[in-house]
Amino acid sequence: MASSARVFGHSCRNLMAAAKSSAASTAAAAKPKTAGRVTGILKVQPVSPALAKFLGSPEASRSGAVKKIWEYVKSHNLQNPSNKKEIFCDDKLKAIFDGNDKVNFQGVAKLLSNHFPKTT
Repeated sequence: MASSARVFGHSCRNLMAAAKSSAASTAAAAKPKTAGRVTGILKVQPVSPALAKFLGSPEASRSGAVKKIWEYVKSHNLQNPSNKKEIFCDDKLKAIFDGNDKVNFQGVAKLLSNHFPKTT
C-alpha cells in the first residue's frame, strides 16, 4: 500500500500545518467577555438572613453555599443511607429548606435560589 506522502505528495503536510495554525488563532481570538469578572454561581452576593445564619456570613457564592451545606450534611450524617440523593433535614436545614423533612439533593439549588435575592 502506498504511503500518504506518495499519494498526496508533499501538499498534505502543508494542509495540516495550515489547519493547525488557523485553529490556534481562532482559539486565541475567542476570549471570554467576562475576563477578570466573576459571574454566575461563583459570584459572591448577599444572602437571606436565614442562610447567613447557617453559613455564618452575610455574603456567599451559590457554589460556596452548596459546598457548606454538603459539608454540614456529611459531618452530621444526614444523608439517607438507602438513597444517597436524599438528605434528612435537621432544624438548621429546615430553616433554609422551607421546613421540609427531606430534600432531594438535586432540589437544593432550587431551594437555595430563594435565599439569593435578584440583583439588577
